[in-house]
Amino acid sequence: MSDDGCPVFVPPIKSQGIKTKLVPWIQTLMPQDFAGRWIEPFMGTGVVGLNLARRSALLADTNPYVIALYQAVGDKAISGRMVKSYLIKEGGLLRSKGEDHYYAVRDRFNTAHDPLDFLFLSRAGFNGMIRFNRKGGYNIPFCRKPDRFSQAYVTRIVNQVNRLAAVLSEGDFEFKVQDYQVTIAQAETGDLIYCDPPYAGRHTDYYNGWDEGDEAVLNRLLRETPASFVYSTWLSTRFRSNELAEKYWSAFPHMTQDHFYHVGGSLDNRHGVVEALIHSVDLSSQARVPLARELELTLF
Repeated sequence: MSDDGCPVFVPPIKSQGIKTKLVPWIQTLMPQDFAGRWIEPFMGTGVVGLNLARRSALLADTNPYVIALYQAVGDKAISGRMVKSYLIKEGGLLRSKGEDHYYAVRDRFNTAHDPLDFLFLSRAGFNGMIRFNRKGGYNIPFCRKPDRFSQAYVTRIVNQVNRLAAVLSEGDFEFKVQDYQVTIAQAETGDLIYCDPPYAGRHTDYYNGWDEGDEAVLNRLLRETPASFVYSTWLSTRFRSNELAEKYWSAFPHMTQDHFYHVGGSLDNRHGVVEALIHSVDLSSQARVPLARELELTLF
């Protein structure tokens, strides 16, 4: 639920590390009178911006396939009815042929890049992962569930597509395939930038690798932007701390919250994380919603 009591909208693309449960927390940093443009240089599934953008949004990513799907829904080239027909057909073939059909769809997608095939793969691939090899080919294996697309599951996805279409019709959403540096450079005074890059040292994919060089560039860009920003990162797990957070972001206010990600192929790779929101938002005149604990900067 968001802090106004409304359910958080879950978009149709499934992906590890999705911020669905953190949307109400992130919302507490939005100025109550926010009238600027919501900007995301790392859109991912788009769950944050699709829930929090009010009037205008620029949602960008280097992964062209999520962008293509959402643009098609926004342009009404893909509808909920079309998705239902597609998933009933492909789900039936998956049920009868098993993993052979999954890999046939994967090969087809890697050749033609059909947005509906991408939706299918994100739902039928192993553990909700989205990953590409260095040649740009989708390479996630089958989830081993040939009955994946039950009637109830198809209905859920169709409802998500219909809700996505409704959200996109209510605001001015612009989708772009571009580098994060280009996106941040387009921000203006009064805008709010939400950054959710791949977590350094935790997980990456072909389209969204991340290292210290990127962290340093992002730090510089967010220091220089005339817009306000909120940056999602991690501070620690039970095993280690994020040294880049201390090195580059200790001068900024931050909030923390314990969170659990279902990330990784085995339970041994899935652990609780201390999540952080680092920001430049002026909170002095805002009513706060007590969803997170605040730490002194000396604890960074």
